[in-house]
Amino acid sequence: MNAEDPAAAFRIEAGELLEQVEQGLLDLGHSLADMDLINAVFRGLHTLKGSGAMFGFDALAAFTHHCETAFDRVRKGQVPATAELVAVILSAQDHMRALVEGDAPDADGEAILARLQHALESASGAEPPVAEPGADRQGWRLFFRLPADAMANGTNPLMLLDELRDLGEAHIVARTDEIPPLPDLVATQCHIGWDVTLIGDISREDIEDVFIFVMDDMTLELEPLGDETSDDTAEADSCAVATSPVADTPQAGAPSSAAAASAAKAGESVRVPAERLDELMDRVGELVIAQSRLSQLAHDGDDLVLRSVSEEIERLANELRDTMMVVRMVPVASLFSRFRRLVHDLANDTGKQIALVTEGESTEVDKTVIERLFDPLVHIIRNSCDHGLETAAERAAAGKPETGTVRLSAHQASGEVLITIRDDGRGIDRERVRAKADANGLIQPGQVLSESELLSLIFHPGFSTAAQVTNLSGRGVGMDVVKRTIESLRGSIDVASTEGEGSTITLRIPLTLAIIQGLLVRVGNGSYVIPLAAVEECIELSLEEDFRSRGRSLINLRDRLVPFLRLRELFATGTKPDTHQKIVIVAIGNERVGLVVDQIIGNHQTVIKSLSAFHSGIATFSGATILGDGNVALILDVGQLVAMGQSVDTEEKIHAVG
Repeated sequence: MNAEDPAAAFRIEAGELLEQVEQGLLDLGHSLADMDLINAVFRGLHTLKGSGAMFGFDALAAFTHHCETAFDRVRKGQVPATAELVAVILSAQDHMRALVEGDAPDADGEAILARLQHALESASGAEPPVAEPGADRQGWRLFFRLPADAMANGTNPLMLLDELRDLGEAHIVARTDEIPPLPDLVATQCHIGWDVTLIGDISREDIEDVFIFVMDDMTLELEPLGDETSDDTAEADSCAVATSPVADTPQAGAPSSAAAASAAKAGESVRVPAERLDELMDRVGELVIAQSRLSQLAHDGDDLVLRSVSEEIERLANELRDTMMVVRMVPVASLFSRFRRLVHDLANDTGKQIALVTEGESTEVDKTVIERLFDPLVHIIRNSCDHGLETAAERAAAGKPETGTVRLSAHQASGEVLITIRDDGRGIDRERVRAKADANGLIQPGQVLSESELLSLIFHPGFSTAAQVTNLSGRGVGMDVVKRTIESLRGSIDVASTEGEGSTITLRIPLTLAIIQGLLVRVGNGSYVIPLAAVEECIELSLEEDFRSRGRSLINLRDRLVPFLRLRELFATGTKPDTHQKIVIVAIGNERVGLVVDQIIGNHQTVIKSLSAFHSGIATFSGATILGDGNVALILDVGQLVAMGQSVDTEEKIHAVG
């Protein structure tokens, strides 16, 4: 998007407005009498209609006008807000999104407007009687004049006059007394004013809402009808929103104080396309690699000046990296808020009473991670609502509240973000999972499985324990996609469940996918990077301990047996072990595993590079990085290694018992 593409700018603004309207409608569904919410939804619809008309989205403006009119009646007390009306406007809001993108069938809009009319009739019982025009002379006499640059800034005076006509019976007369002589006429400037008489039950706020986009710079005078006999009253009730006449409008190059304030407010934040942030992040990554090479060259030589410059560049590169990481961080609230509508629709589809509770919305994650988490969370929340939660009758029979709860929470732990989806439903039936896995050939009959291994079977492709297929789930499609997506983010999934009480799924996701702090180690002749956030401690592995542990791969660490993996054997380096090997203790959650390496080189600022498609299936590596000497170091996938170590530990314990 660029500054010369107003339609693209409007689409972004419209998306934000529609999101605000949707959140307001969802809140209103729980509190139908809340006038603040009703007014908020009305303002959002009104702004969307005005902006759409301004940017040429006429179909959107025309459709939104009907929804705005409906909520105008609600806020005036002519009809009450009802659940049916909220549901219809939610559907209308989806149609508005399609209109913004330009792919909305007309038939869908007509069907929604028919439902809207039915909802209004049902809410009001009958249409209110229409007052005879001018019977009680309720209304306003107003004069308005727009700023000279109004049309150049996208304001269409005819649209404003149409909106005034929508408020009631309108008599409009143009004032042409300030139109300059033809030689002095500037075609792009607005020189006409209008006298308007509005008849009907219309409030001052209704009229001011029409001019919401130009209120700061225009001239507007209001006078209630019926006060012609009292000049004093008319003068007291008149409202000059902007008292400066058009002739006194500041010349170009000398912005008014209101314009300056608006510009200052706009300068507080800048909208930047996501691809530019990604490009900038790539440049920062390349800078980090170049700085690492410079640092190595400086420390290998004796030039103190070069070393000083290298240290200064290293400091600046670190600060730039940290700043860039903060810029890319967004709170998970932007993700969590999107699931309120999903749960609302799932409750209607399943006939269940479901409440969504969110926690830790201020937790920040890299924007790329946020974007890729949406689909996995959709699948998990769908399963929780459809399979996990019982119906109201089943919950009442089990002594539970009739309303089931899905709790979505997030918090940081070291270099990870933990996102937890917890429900208070029926839990996972382990016997059914085992039977299904046995029937599908995923396990051997009588095979011994740990709790985590048994529950992880639900992530196999095509696996489902649903008794019947619904339009929401039951085909065994979804959870395997969740697992692949989370693993592609270098994350992991933990599942816990208690039958009759509910299930908890925890996603462990790295804060960022671009740059990490790593521990550089050597195994044989190769260099490897272990994400520093997963490292707990490093200990010595003597030759005697190494010899004694042969065959069982366990070490006693403060009275706790911790399994370890010999990376030399795992990677088949073909070299002899060093005399003084080290064990790097890494942890994922409560699980700990030791990684035996030949040498610990030190901390390393790691720019992550994706593996090629040919190597992407290697589970023990999550990426690669370029070292200061130009060589490549593979980044270890700690989650996979911990799972491998725990599997070895389980097998050895079973073997010991046998």
